[in-house]
Amino acid sequence: MNALRNIAGIVWASPYTVVGLLIGSIGLLFGGRVRIMGRAIEFYDGGTKWFVHRLPNGQFILALTLGHVILGQTDASLDVSRKHEAVHIAQYERWGPLMLPAYFLSSCFVYLAGKRFYLDNPFEREAYDMDGGEHDR
Repeated sequence: MNALRNIAGIVWASPYTVVGLLIGSIGLLFGGRVRIMGRAIEFYDGGTKWFVHRLPNGQFILALTLGHVILGQTDASLDVSRKHEAVHIAQYERWGPLMLPAYFLSSCFVYLAGKRFYLDNPFEREAYDMDGGEHDR
């Protein structure tokens, strides 16, 4: 039953995984690197680092997750953020194609309630809680 649940999670998250693989593959063409760690495919350095840096506040982003793909700045940033990003992988397995709309709507809701758009998002709070509660610092 666990194997079936794992396969279903992979398939359910696959639309975002495909996008992550595309971005990571382009990053490889421009000096990036890739490795597999557990259930994640991690891309970093080169073009991947360039891409992450160009996101809003990208210089502060260690890594971001799309399905089962983690796009990181460096191998060290991936090591630091691995537990946090693993929570996001599990969220993609639960939410599938609804993940990013739910994430964005959650951020909007907390912002309209006078809270922090990113740090008070329930998806981030869950990830930070698993990573030692860094969101409150």
